[in-house]
Amino acid sequence: MGCFECCIKCLGGVPYASLVATILCFSGVALFCGCGHVALTGTVTILETHFSKVTTDHAMLTDVIQLMQYVIYGIASFFFLYGIILLAEGFYTTSAVKELHSEFKTTICGRCISGMFVFLTYILGVAWLGVFGFSAVPVFLFYNMWSTCATMRTTMANLTNIDSICVDVRQYGIIPWTATPGKACGSTLGDICNTSEFYLSYHLYIVACAGAGATVIALLIYMMATTYNFAVLKFKSREDCCTKF
Repeated sequence: MGCFECCIKCLGGVPYASLVATILCFSGVALFCGCGHVALTGTVTILETHFSKVTTDHAMLTDVIQLMQYVIYGIASFFFLYGIILLAEGFYTTSAVKELHSEFKTTICGRCISGMFVFLTYILGVAWLGVFGFSAVPVFLFYNMWSTCATMRTTMANLTNIDSICVDVRQYGIIPWTATPGKACGSTLGDICNTSEFYLSYHLYIVACAGAGATVIALLIYMMATTYNFAVLKFKSREDCCTKF
């Protein structure tokens, strides 16, 4: 029983909320960064092959996409470290750990660090809401193209001129209006939708958007966990102050 009780106490000291948030955060960031990186590469290939034959027309877009891919590397590294730090902070501030280690004492430095994590997690949560909204934009664009191709295929027998159905990516501001050809119509558009680059990029953007949503949920759980931990530290500091003689 002694060993069993010790195991129960150890399990009681695990910050399950922070643990779930860490797993969800790692999974979401991995999906967002990995799928987003490959999808951006496929997008450049589609634009260069079908919508912008002149390199100078999409040179700025290519530079922006390359910059975004480097940012993805930084995001993955940062959240890997931040998730581990928050998990460790959860272990050392949970009430169960305090019961296991009676010598645990709160300090002003410890409370400031916990408060800093609360503030930083809230800021990251708001930022990732923006990332989640931004990641939905390419999904919307690719869905419009895919639905146009699907409509063209289902009504092809009733159309007198399928070349009248077009997708013009210039209207989205992706490439300048001077880019040639800038749009794809009829059978050309259908061929684009059947390419492996389009199919893969479309589904990877969906997975990346889902990963961003999972990260937002993870940060919300982190917010609740860090706020609770900070409140416990504040309560513990008041308790120590009131019991001093």
